Amino acid sequence: MSTITLVRHGQANTEARDEENYDKLSPLGHQQAEWLGAHMRHSGQSFERVYTGTLRRHVETAASMGDVARVQPIRDARLNELEFFALASAAEAQHGLAMPQNREDFVTHFPQLLALWQEDRLQEPPEPFAAFETRVRDVVDEIAQGRGSALVVTSGGLIAMVLRQVMGMDITNTAITCLSIMNSSVHRLHRLGPHMGMMQFNVVPHLDQPDRHFAQTHL
Repeated sequence: MSTITLVRHGQANTEARDEENYDKLSPLGHQQAEWLGAHMRHSGQSFERVYTGTLRRHVETAASMGDVARVQPIRDARLNELEFFALASAAEAQHGLAMPQNREDFVTHFPQLLALWQEDRLQEPPEPFAAFETRVRDVVDEIAQGRGSALVVTSGGLIAMVLRQVMGMDITNTAITCLSIMNSSVHRLHRLGPHMGMMQFNVVPHLDQPDRHFAQTHL
């Protein structure tokens, strides 16, 4: 049976206001990934397969984690994040939903944004909600059918969609779950018969010691 370990990328460029500028790790993001890789090696974790999206922050996170597998990562665009800035810009232009300026704004903004997207109320989005949902389901199913443990370095929105599909969550809970996912956090799925079960969610053992609490970031 295949176990899939999902890792959210390290902290990216939090000052960015578009996809291109957001897509790189901050110095703290690299440090989070280095600590995670060291923790996995110290605790004897290893993976027979490694996957990342094609986004820079995914590739950089996997590289900073170091040698947790003896194979090169497979880059798969189906593991890429939803295009938040493009969706948010469309929601602002078409529905007056103001772009969030801080974490508190995100808590009210993101559920509304995902609802508009799911209901096809955003004209010409970069990707339809149904297409995002389908590609996430397809790539996770494909990875689950492979042999041996798999490490997947991806983004919070994709991890939240996986949880939505595994746990049957509505769109509001999907959005809130996404906002709770920490940078460099670990999530684990395991096949139980014909289904995938969530065995671990949002753990950061590499950031648990007191002198690393400052590195427990969400944005």
